[in-house]
Amino acid sequence: MNLKNIINNSLNEARKTLDIFLSNPENLEKIEAAANLMSGAIANGKKIISCGNGGSLCDATHFAEELTARFRLDRRAFPAVAVNDPAFITCASNDFSPDTVFSRYVEALGNEGDVLLAISTSGNSANVIEAAKAAISKGIKVVALTGKNGGELSKICSIEIRAPMSKFSDRVQEIHIKVIHILVECIEASLL
Repeated sequence: MNLKNIINNSLNEARKTLDIFLSNPENLEKIEAAANLMSGAIANGKKIISCGNGGSLCDATHFAEELTARFRLDRRAFPAVAVNDPAFITCASNDFSPDTVFSRYVEALGNEGDVLLAISTSGNSANVIEAAKAAISKGIKVVALTGKNGGELSKICSIEIRAPMSKFSDRVQEIHIKVIHILVECIEASLL
């Protein structure tokens, strides 16, 4: 096994995926629309709730902490929360169903005018879809980060930002984290 080949191939594949994403001007428009939606919510005293599974939950958490703590600028904290409390997740999963872990949280803490950042590399994560449905029922706009063909999530969200088709989810997640950082940077620029 030649590790240098693996490293080189992986970096080139990541660059190619980013180039494909950048080549579609709609992606830039969707990021701008999502940033405006989120900035508007915060400016109106609302919050952003984020959710996802596995690595996507890590990305959802990363997004929330960049807003509540600090990204690039020293500034006031922006209201954002990721659904990542293991006690809540295991309780809702055990008492109801794993499909309800995010929707129960949105039901409990989401308010009209908030924004839900729903992250699913396939677009078909049942618990993320249920969170989006709960959000919509409460007047909460849904920004979805997806991959593959966008799945069911693409059909119900307000704004979908889809990573290019990839054989593995790590390439999708790499696009997602770039989008997350750009969203936070745009939110800071809009609100400061």
